Amino acid sequence: MKLFGITISLFFSLCTFQYANFDFSAKNVCKENINIRTNKADSVVFLAENFLGITYKYGGASPKVGFDCSGFIYYVMKKNEIEVPRTSSGYKNFGQKLTIDEAKKGDVILFKGTDPNVDKIGHIGIVISQQGEPVRFIHSSSSKKHFGIVIAEYDKSNYPKRFKGIRRVF
Repeated sequence: MKLFGITISLFFSLCTFQYANFDFSAKNVCKENINIRTNKADSVVFLAENFLGITYKYGGASPKVGFDCSGFIYYVMKKNEIEVPRTSSGYKNFGQKLTIDEAKKGDVILFKGTDPNVDKIGHIGIVISQQGEPVRFIHSSSSKKHFGIVIAEYDKSNYPKRFKGIRRVF
């Protein structure tokens, strides 16, 4: 019985010893958060890129039937355990608002729809580029030219004219 008590004491002292010298300062804790976000962003983009070429389907939210833009974002984020709105308009006040220069991998990019008379969010995608690089994003496009899940460059086409913002959602 005495040997059992010594073994248990030794076990608990070793368990606490491994944390005794750990630096819990803000610098280390923040570094951990950056690593978690980077890994989550990589996971989001990796999954999204697996659906390249899947067809566009209005109201669609699965790879079996196809995706509309918000259904695609919703599906990818949900698979990564990130809660987001199901519709593009739901992003108006959702997440942390950022500028295009602050965009980085995993952020959601927002655009007006294609109707120039409507000034509300009507299209969204997931940023796949690193901050400081030219912004590239993956989205479900209904364009005849680029139909389905595709990668686009922000500076191409008329995206800058339609830009409504960036949202950091995790």
